[in-house]
Amino acid sequence: MLCPMTYARSILTPKGSAGTFHCVSRCVRRAFLCGEDRLTGRSFEHRRQWVEDRIHELAGIFGVAIWGYAVMSNHLHVVVETLPETVARWSDDEVAQRWMRLYPRQDQDAEMRAEVLAGNAERIKELRERLSNLSWFMRCLAEPIARAANREDICKGRFWEGRFKCQALLDDDAVLAAMAYVDLNPVRAKICDTLEASAHTSARVRLTEIERESAAAERPLAPITGNRGLSVLRMTQAEYLNLVDYTGRQIRADKRGAIEGPAPAALVRLGCRPETWTRQVLAVKSDYSRAMGAVESLIEKAAAMGQCWLRGLALARWLAAQ
Repeated sequence: MLCPMTYARSILTPKGSAGTFHCVSRCVRRAFLCGEDRLTGRSFEHRRQWVEDRIHELAGIFGVAIWGYAVMSNHLHVVVETLPETVARWSDDEVAQRWMRLYPRQDQDAEMRAEVLAGNAERIKELRERLSNLSWFMRCLAEPIARAANREDICKGRFWEGRFKCQALLDDDAVLAAMAYVDLNPVRAKICDTLEASAHTSARVRLTEIERESAAAERPLAPITGNRGLSVLRMTQAEYLNLVDYTGRQIRADKRGAIEGPAPAALVRLGCRPETWTRQVLAVKSDYSRAMGAVESLIEKAAAMGQCWLRGLALARWLAAQ
């Protein structure tokens, strides 16, 4: 069966369904999103903070949980969980208030606008769906950054690629692998050598939290922002950071300590051999496409999408056999 080159986003993320996704947005222009343009000598480092601040702002408005992110020089990674059941519990007034925070208007009385909005059942139904919709989250993340960058660059036109890349994470192991892959992006790109030095990443946020409060190290691994506490992964914050640091040493052979020492306890509990885990993390970008997970999960997702196969199935079978 021939497959189309692109799919409607709703096929991968059906309307009203919960899920966790690894999303990547890239710039279309030669000018950088962030970092320093060696051709012109201009620095765009300040834009990293724009993006990071916007992620945290949207996490407080949308029905989402943010598991990880990394702001790179010309692209952005986000691991985000959509939570439509959480949004369904919000009152009409809360939905109206959250939408007004997303799209404030100076030409209307805020109290009157909220009252009118909350009284429109059809509109509230539409907004409730948008506030847990992955495409709307990514749209609201990208648009203000694009406008601000265009103003700064004194130009018009597209700043981001038309479609962000999206990968469904079908089980906890896939979520962990994607989180590690995202947090290690600056290390893999040789922007820095350690997680501590990787600014504008979720790993840095977790480390800062532990530096401020040592007890945070032993808390269960949970989203860094958004709807926290609804779900956790089977390790502590410190165990996750140790696992990511260990993984980076295996991926970057030039790093001190590569392939040395015992595997982290969290990796043993996951039931993964070190080389199998490292292969899984490296495969996030190169071997999987629309979805990532165990064999059974990929088969189920393929069927739900009307396909008989998904890229990554052969690797998933190989990993399961190790």
